[in-house]
Amino acid sequence: MNEATVTILALTTLWTLVVAVIGGAILWRFRRRSLRVTIIVAALAPMAAALAAVLQSVRAMFISEHDSWVVLWTLAFAALLGLGMAVLLGHWVSVSSRDVGLRLRRLGTTYEPSAAATGVVPAELAALTDELETTRQKLAASHARERALEASRRELVAFMSHDLRTPLAGLRAVAEGLEDDVITDVPGALRQMRTTVDRMTGLVDDLFELSRLSAAELPRKRSAVSLRELAEDVVGENTEHARASGVELSVSTPSGDDRLAVQGDPDELTRAVTNLVGNAIRHTTPGGAVTLLVDREPDGRVRLAVTDGCGGIPADDLSRVFDIGWRGDEQRTPAAPTATATSSGGGLGLAIARGVVESHAGHIGVTNTPGGCTFQINLPPIPTPTP
Repeated sequence: MNEATVTILALTTLWTLVVAVIGGAILWRFRRRSLRVTIIVAALAPMAAALAAVLQSVRAMFISEHDSWVVLWTLAFAALLGLGMAVLLGHWVSVSSRDVGLRLRRLGTTYEPSAAATGVVPAELAALTDELETTRQKLAASHARERALEASRRELVAFMSHDLRTPLAGLRAVAEGLEDDVITDVPGALRQMRTTVDRMTGLVDDLFELSRLSAAELPRKRSAVSLRELAEDVVGENTEHARASGVELSVSTPSGDDRLAVQGDPDELTRAVTNLVGNAIRHTTPGGAVTLLVDREPDGRVRLAVTDGCGGIPADDLSRVFDIGWRGDEQRTPAAPTATATSSGGGLGLAIARGVVESHAGHIGVTNTPGGCTFQINLPPIPTPTP
């Protein structure tokens, strides 16, 4: 390598370092400005370093005048091209960044869908925009669930206040009648008081059970439970109730010795099924039938279905049947058939059933059938032990 080449290399390195320092200082000075400015500076800095190195080489007469003009014109056009592309890229990035900032400011303040990004958006910012839209959708769904839960709580408080105020007023009237000796049938009055207290106790028990299911407590110890035997026991316990209501109650199980066992708490599962059966009997017209069907799905899950003759549930209410405090009776929903969501009058029976089923990793749903509706529970089977 001759002396001239070494000198040119040294001058080029020197001016490159000088321009790099100056460009770095400019970038630091405008670090809080628009990305457009920093992109333009970053694009022009290499051109400025090359121009300075060429001019120094011309002054040192390492390049002829003719060659220097060729190089300078080439650098000038390259600089213009770089400047134009930097301005265009800076515009794209700036517009996309403002759109991302607008979406961030809208998060938590509004849940309306944002307008789709327009223009050319870099892939990284497009991915960030998609993530923000997904987050907005999740927040909107969470907000909707929160509002629905708050509405359910208000309904529950109103319904429970009504259901407790009425028996309390009856108890007070009976007590005052006994105190004033205006009631001649004292044993009958006492029986009435006992019945009222039992009904109020059922309401309080429902509230306690729902609170326990909603709390994040440690899971209970589970054991093998035969849904087949459980369904037969529930039918046996409610046969007299069904007969008194003029309803035929029956259970259908598959042939064979399959116990349809699941892993769970027998008391909780019994309560859930009892709530469904009691709800079905209460809202089936006299002369109708309530049927329990227990079988195994093709995928191994155990299914328990309760079909009644309530006349059906309005389509708009199917998604709210299991909400806390919801009721679909005619007293509170004039246009609805006599389908309710309570086991004891508090609007908690089906909510408790859903809580029990979900705590057992199962699913509960309801569909309308000709003349009534079917509540269906699906529970996972007991895992087969590996050898």
